[in-house]
Amino acid sequence: MTPSLVILAAGMGSRYGGIKQLDGFGPNGERIIDYTVYDALKCGYGKIVFVIRDEIEKDFTEAVLKKWESFGDIRVVHQSLEKIPSEFPVPEGRQKPWGTAHATWMAEEVVNEPFATVNADDFYGVNSLQSACDYLSSVDNDQHAACLIGYQIQNTLTDSGSVSRGVCSADQSGFLTGIVERTKISKDSSGQIFFEEDGVHTNLEDEALVSMNLIGFSSKVFEEIREGFAAVHEQSQSNLKAEYYIPSVLNSLIQKGVKAPVISTEDQWFGVTYSEDKPWVKEQFKKLHQNGTYPENLWEK
Repeated sequence: MTPSLVILAAGMGSRYGGIKQLDGFGPNGERIIDYTVYDALKCGYGKIVFVIRDEIEKDFTEAVLKKWESFGDIRVVHQSLEKIPSEFPVPEGRQKPWGTAHATWMAEEVVNEPFATVNADDFYGVNSLQSACDYLSSVDNDQHAACLIGYQIQNTLTDSGSVSRGVCSADQSGFLTGIVERTKISKDSSGQIFFEEDGVHTNLEDEALVSMNLIGFSSKVFEEIREGFAAVHEQSQSNLKAEYYIPSVLNSLIQKGVKAPVISTEDQWFGVTYSEDKPWVKEQFKKLHQNGTYPENLWEK
């Protein structure tokens, strides 16, 4: 089956200070999401699904959707706090939706084939998107299937502050055995990558593989997401900010015996965790246009 790409574009970007998915970074004001769509169409994804919030629909339509809607099968679905099954009442005082797994769940209404997820404000590289597409093209969509594109940690850091990354572990056959979220990863003055947790300093190898949410699934995963939401909803009774993350869904599948390969990539991640990252990211896109990776006009047919 031809895979789809689900682009998670509903986040607010609190550390960045604005709506990152609508900010311009390319030499002509291209948004990061524009490069992802361009690469995905080039790779052969048959459908592009944007997950957005109602509040940004008008701006998103003008800035992104209208530019791409004539290029293929482009869909939009909405994530909101209330879009959960009726047996799960929204806890009083809860203000935000339920995270990336919840956002992915919103695509169930338009996705019936294998698909990959990506963040709207991350640049992944065409090779990484192609690797996920190639793998998903061969899976049995009637069975649970998954894969993860693993980025070398050294290719995913920013000089502007610490980052959160899902650090991957795999068995000798290259199948994922788990993802552990590390919330404070950075470099010391010597360039050594490390994370801090509970006051403990732990070094990481430059080539350690991390998840950047480029994860592939068969569409059967929607059943798994729904099943797992019950525990998150229960947790949110005492923690109104509890979220449901897509790596936790993948971990659950692995625990149930699903073999998910970690497909390593050497692609360079670009992202704007902090507003200070913007000049560097703009320079990287400028170089990619200059060296011919991208044309002067992404939308020229």
